[in-house]
Amino acid sequence: IYKLAYLEMLADWLSFGFKIKQDEKKDDDKIISTSGDNIEFENSIFEKVFITSSNLSENSFSNMKFINCDFSNTSFENTSFVRCEFVNCKIVGTSFIGTSFYNVIFSNCNANYSNFSLASFNNVLFENSNLRNSYFQDNKLKNIYFEESNLSQAQFSNTHLTGIDLSSCDIDGIAVSLNDVKGLVITQMQALNLLYLLGIKIK
Repeated sequence: IYKLAYLEMLADWLSFGFKIKQDEKKDDDKIISTSGDNIEFENSIFEKVFITSSNLSENSFSNMKFINCDFSNTSFENTSFVRCEFVNCKIVGTSFIGTSFYNVIFSNCNANYSNFSLASFNNVLFENSNLRNSYFQDNKLKNIYFEESNLSQAQFSNTHLTGIDLSSCDIDGIAVSLNDVKGLVITQMQALNLLYLLGIKIK
């Protein structure tokens, strides 16, 4: 029943004219295959797909490209993204709690208010993206990069930022702990945003 419901939902997307197309570079491409109770999306392109306030948790996406999609307020909790790219996508208020990202790029995306708590990141790039008021808690970070992105008012809790370079980002009002920022790479001007960690007030 669970698998059938997802296949019916996919048919509904297509009936509304959304583009879900295969990558023509490979002969053995698949749009979707099922395994157990999970849905596996592979080697496909989702273009102008709009799925908001929905539940897409506990699925897996590999070798996927999402272009101009809107997944706002949708749950991708406990999901796996491997070799995926999000381009000009809207993921405002989206939940990625417990999700695994491996070789993933977010380019020109709006991820304001998104929740990445308990997620693991390995070789992940956020470039020219908005992450205002996003939430990172208890994350495992390995080779994660933020370039020209907006992290203002973002919250990092129990997430060590050692070696991470935020020097090209907006970190105004970022919420972090003194322990988590050890080894963080920022500019001298950005350091003024973190003086509150030392109890220092500037007049």
